[in-house]
Amino acid sequence: MSGFDTIIEGVLLGGVYALFALGLSLIFGIMRLVNLAHGDLILLAAYLVLSATTALGLPLAAASLLVVVAMFALFVLQRLVLERVLGDDILPPLLVTFGLSIVIQNGLLLGYGADSRRLQAGAFESSSVTLAPGLSVGLAPLTALVTAIAAVALLQLIFYRTSLGRAFRATADNPAIAQLMGVNERNVYAIAVGLSLAVSVIAAIVFGIRASFDPSIGPARLLYAFEAVIIGGLGSLWGTLAGGIVLGLAQAIGARINPEWQILAGHLAFLAVLMVRPRGLFPARRT
Repeated sequence: MSGFDTIIEGVLLGGVYALFALGLSLIFGIMRLVNLAHGDLILLAAYLVLSATTALGLPLAAASLLVVVAMFALFVLQRLVLERVLGDDILPPLLVTFGLSIVIQNGLLLGYGADSRRLQAGAFESSSVTLAPGLSVGLAPLTALVTAIAAVALLQLIFYRTSLGRAFRATADNPAIAQLMGVNERNVYAIAVGLSLAVSVIAAIVFGIRASFDPSIGPARLLYAFEAVIIGGLGSLWGTLAGGIVLGLAQAIGARINPEWQILAGHLAFLAVLMVRPRGLFPARRT
């Protein structure tokens, strides 16, 4: 049963990594932008939820909804910052988002200090669900996996069943032609950024309940998100979910062999996938 437990643990961990990666995959799929501040934005969302629950005294659910709205409103980053550097050259956006990452890290350090924090979810943190006789899983990680699947399904529905989704796909394929057809490229990019930031709140809540966080760990979250996106295939949302699960399974198996190998096993899985399938397991098809 221990081997099966390891697989379950890896899949549940993969759900968390998929949530980390969804916003990154969404932005790359539409804007062809690698956001180096993605991990720090997740961390910013976690601290905002923490502030809403402690300073304002709101329940976690109400605080989460408030922060979703607040993070979506940060689509102004697209209008004020990202829009100025988007183009054929990928270096300026990388430099700008790297700078944004440093600003967020230092702002959080100044505002909250270097101490580790954690979101409190009461009995939910320690509750478990029995899947089979002798096999129970934590309710929090199971909820994270279900949420990741639901988020991917909802984003897929938006992409392929709505007019907004058609605008997303048209702009991703060819922004110039999309503009000729009446699509406002600036608005599409702003909505994409806002949607990515709103999804990051879900990742922040899951992570904040699961583990402690401090202002310095944003780049590590970015690394896991980036690996999940690359493993699954750039721009593929279901591929991102699969990539997160592959990464989680690799880490769980590595930890089973030797606890010191957990992180290394995930990186080795990432390297192995790149060697066999450089474009990832399920690369997005251009339509």
